[in-house]
Amino acid sequence: MVSVCIITYNGEKYIEQQLKSILEQLSVDDEVIISDDSSTDSTIAIIESFNDSRIILLKNNVFHSPTYNMENALKYAKGHYIFLADQDDEWLQGRVGKVLDLFVRYPDISLIVCKCNIIDATGNIVKNSNCKDFTFLNHALLWNLLQNPYRGCCMAFQKNILDFALPFPENTVMHDIWIGLLAQFNGKCLYYNKPLINYRRHDSNITKDISPYSLYYRIYYRVLLLIRLFYRSWKIKLKISF
Repeated sequence: MVSVCIITYNGEKYIEQQLKSILEQLSVDDEVIISDDSSTDSTIAIIESFNDSRIILLKNNVFHSPTYNMENALKYAKGHYIFLADQDDEWLQGRVGKVLDLFVRYPDISLIVCKCNIIDATGNIVKNSNCKDFTFLNHALLWNLLQNPYRGCCMAFQKNILDFALPFPENTVMHDIWIGLLAQFNGKCLYYNKPLINYRRHDSNITKDISPYSLYYRIYYRVLLLIRLFYRSWKIKLKISF
């Protein structure tokens, strides 16, 4: 079973196209968990218009945070394989099938990151790959802590990763680096060097290519994140409750 987790906030412009690209790839037993963070536009109405029993819509949330909105969606995921998705991207045909095939072929892999096309607001491809060279995904944990090759919308992972990842620590800046580094620290990750999604860049994106945080904060946050990675993994392996 596959669970696709999407977070939404005022995503009326692209959510219909994104949901269509996802639902056509899922089986009748799969699910799409959508956690909405108090949208004030027609996002909810568009989602409900699909009238698809595979969609589980969590509304009336007030997180004001994409990270904790995603945590809410993940709590409801029942699938053995979990895909993360943004509200404004578009999945390329065959993404689900290819990723599931990779998990079957490499059963020791905990998390897979795929390549993506970068598209603009109107859907034109502006780059044919990720902004960063994700070939260093297999490098050491500390290297990936600095560079962060984990882009959430390109990630899929086995559900047991949530045993380590949830609940998210307080003041987590972004969920993708937290999940990705935990998967790397406690298992194996794989980078698929072909695009499986169109990743849309536009003025309303939550994440930006240039970090809004100061150099001091970025260093401080990474040190804190490393400590939390070791601490969380140690607690899980020793079966200590949170």
